[in-house]
Amino acid sequence: MRLKKVFGVFMLLFFVAATGYSAETYVVGAGSLNFRKEASLKSGFVGVVRKGEPLTKIGESYNETEKLNWYKVRRKNGQEGWVSAKYLKPVSVGDQKSSQKTEVSLLSKPVKEIRAAFVYVGPVGDHGWTFEHDRGRKEMAKLPFVKETTYADSVEKEEDTIAAIRRFTAKGYNLIFTTSYEHLKPTIEAAKEFKNVIFMHCSGDKTAENLGTYFGRIHDPKYLSGIIAGSMTKSNIIGYVAPFDHIPEVVRGINAFALGVRSVNPKAEVRVKLTKSWYDEGVERKSAETLADEGADVLSMQQDSPETLKVAEERGKYAIGYNSDMKRFAPNAYLTSPIWNWGIVYKDIAEKVHKGTWKSEDIWWGMDKGLVGLAPLSDKVPADVKALVEKRKAEIISGKFHVFTGPIRDKKSNLIVSEGKVMTDAELLQMKFFVEGVQ
Repeated sequence: MRLKKVFGVFMLLFFVAATGYSAETYVVGAGSLNFRKEASLKSGFVGVVRKGEPLTKIGESYNETEKLNWYKVRRKNGQEGWVSAKYLKPVSVGDQKSSQKTEVSLLSKPVKEIRAAFVYVGPVGDHGWTFEHDRGRKEMAKLPFVKETTYADSVEKEEDTIAAIRRFTAKGYNLIFTTSYEHLKPTIEAAKEFKNVIFMHCSGDKTAENLGTYFGRIHDPKYLSGIIAGSMTKSNIIGYVAPFDHIPEVVRGINAFALGVRSVNPKAEVRVKLTKSWYDEGVERKSAETLADEGADVLSMQQDSPETLKVAEERGKYAIGYNSDMKRFAPNAYLTSPIWNWGIVYKDIAEKVHKGTWKSEDIWWGMDKGLVGLAPLSDKVPADVKALVEKRKAEIISGKFHVFTGPIRDKKSNLIVSEGKVMTDAELLQMKFFVEGVQ
């Protein structure tokens, strides 16, 4: 014990010598305080520190222009930055321990009132992805214990995502949903920073104690819609407008659609045009027009606007939508749409948080839960095709049929999945190859 004390004194003296300051401990006195890169109000911030959080002072600076004294401090996780000294209170080690003990985690008890915030990648009026997420938010808001909900839309960049999250936490929101692949990294960072907030990320593959993920097996209705497209095409060229080719969620959707097409029409090909954006009406339209010019007589997509369907309507093609029932945008061209019902999962998560039973997990529900599905089929779809779709749908729900069952070959005809083998969820979530028939 005596040796430990001597060693501790030695380390303290070393710290003082190295920094020029004693290892003073402070706690934040304000409700929240910006944690900045430099000692200035004009400096960008790297985080938010909360009331009662202990900070170790490692430097000091006076900003003559702003007439403010700044402390450079270190957090418990090792992160360093600058905070305004006037909002800090010096404490003893005993006081620090006491303040930490009073902090009660949301993860350990029921939450009487939920205040939920959403970060959307697109505008709520996109009639697709964000439109459906916001519809789910409104469904969740009807629960009696959900006190308030809010959102920030058209948030794509990582720095904008973390800024939105920090605004929400500063205002006391205790349940935060981020809804796009691009939001993953900043959500992980925020979960480390705000331990008393529950985070849920849509389509991600990383979790933490206070961070879970959620998505749906949209590839199943994508496959079913592919059966319809493969049955309806006469040119054997089916156009598909997609945002990216490196995100597993998108790759999986294209592949499922193509497998559905080729299950009924092995000669058909799915020709993909990439827009490099989730939501860009102009680029989506141009891509759809190019596919129509190339001979595609069925147009489908994995985009957030209905522009592809509008082009199909104008060009006399068939159309298959995505995200929501988009029939009103192409009444004569429309066949169906793989759709989302986010309210089901949002209400389930909120109820678990309210009851104190929430835990970090990867939610990946399918048609059996109602999270994903297929919009009503058009009368243009023949009766025998409708019957086949219903048969496959029932087999998927019962577990008798799995979309990604071998043999599956890539677009260069290499065998990727052997005959009879069913791809695991882990393999599906990391999918990077395109199947045979995708151009």
